Amino acid sequence: MVLGARLLLGLALLAALLAVVLQLYRLRKPRLWTKEELAVYNGTDESLPILLGILGSVFDVTKGKSNYGPGGGYHHFAGRDASRAFVSGNFTGDGLTDSLQGLSSMEVNSIVDWRKFYFERYIFAGKIVGRYYDDEGNPTKYLKGIEMKAKRGAQLLEKQKSEEAKIPNCNSKWSQQEGGEVWCETGYPRLVRRPGDIALTGQVSQRCACYKEEELDKAGLVVYEGQGGLGYRLICCLVFMILAPRVLERTAQELLKSEEVSHDRFRFGSREQEIN
Repeated sequence: MVLGARLLLGLALLAALLAVVLQLYRLRKPRLWTKEELAVYNGTDESLPILLGILGSVFDVTKGKSNYGPGGGYHHFAGRDASRAFVSGNFTGDGLTDSLQGLSSMEVNSIVDWRKFYFERYIFAGKIVGRYYDDEGNPTKYLKGIEMKAKRGAQLLEKQKSEEAKIPNCNSKWSQQEGGEVWCETGYPRLVRRPGDIALTGQVSQRCACYKEEELDKAGLVVYEGQGGLGYRLICCLVFMILAPRVLERTAQELLKSEEVSHDRFRFGSREQEIN
């Protein structure tokens, strides 16, 4: 009789323990979202958090409500996965999509950097079932391919930087009044193609580099002419086309950080006033 009671008590405790473990597992397992479910969390309902998707990962960006809520500069990202728009700048219609088809490895790498930014700054809130995760929450072949492409882009960019560091860039300046000037402290200005840009950006560009006299017969070098004229402005345009996506990306991230800090401080100050 006593043995039977102890056995029943033991089974009850075991069942309770299993229930707790199961509940903890459910809490640990990321929530899986459909696009329709995520769309509700776009900031229009103040009783709900504001969620954002990027590469299939969902983040709670409520603390950046001034940016992601209605009227905010980044409201177009709320309630959806608009991964492509992080590099395309197209925030309307078909531009607000999670498809990265046709993007270069450099652009894909930039989007992966943005995802890292959100992991560091916001609360991870789950995964979107679809292009990047299956209905079990496992990464799809598409996501694995995107991450491999981004990794190749990062490697190619580092390789290009390393190679170009061996041959210094030309010095340059330009003003509306005086025009432009290109010069080398040591060596001679020459235009040279950047072959890595084909894989990185899908385009071929050039840079102005300083070559020593004994290197001037190297294949592919073009004599730089027109200091202060059209040639210089073309160089400026090429450099801008190459650097602008990265510069704009970093600038946007810094703006987000600064605006969110200011917003949080403002809210904290308001609470202090209420307490006092």
